[in-house]
Amino acid sequence: MKILKNTGYVLIFALIIAQFFGPEKNDGDIASVAAFVSETNPPENVKQILETTCYDCHSNKTNYPWYNNITPVNYWLDSHIKDGKKHLNFSKWSNYSLKKKEHKMDELHEEVEEGEMPLKSYTYTHYEAKLSPEQIAAVVAWGKKVQTDYKQQMNTK
Repeated sequence: MKILKNTGYVLIFALIIAQFFGPEKNDGDIASVAAFVSETNPPENVKQILETTCYDCHSNKTNYPWYNNITPVNYWLDSHIKDGKKHLNFSKWSNYSLKKKEHKMDELHEEVEEGEMPLKSYTYTHYEAKLSPEQIAAVVAWGKKVQTDYKQQMNTK
């Protein structure tokens, strides 16, 4: 029983100490998505959807919730952000090739249409990111149009 009690104290102490450490924040400038917005020209409603549902995990600027200050939650969020940016980073859009941009737009509208994005775990804590059927249709239509534009550009080269 004494071992269990001492183990509990050590765990509590470790958890308290861990609160002073955390991963580096994704604290870049939201202006880094300007090239993406300029190039893909989303309508205002889609632009708002992207800001609300996509940029936190798919750009160099994340608006962190209050619970990001709690370890180990901050590490969990950090892993989601890093994974999201690995798949698509709107802040690095100008670095992508034309073929990669076309492919990313294909994935974007497919993931949204299939309900895979935004992640369910994201919408649990960001209710405003839950997309209505109309919002999904708007993003999909815009994404398909942009993808088609990229395909046409690739065919003219």
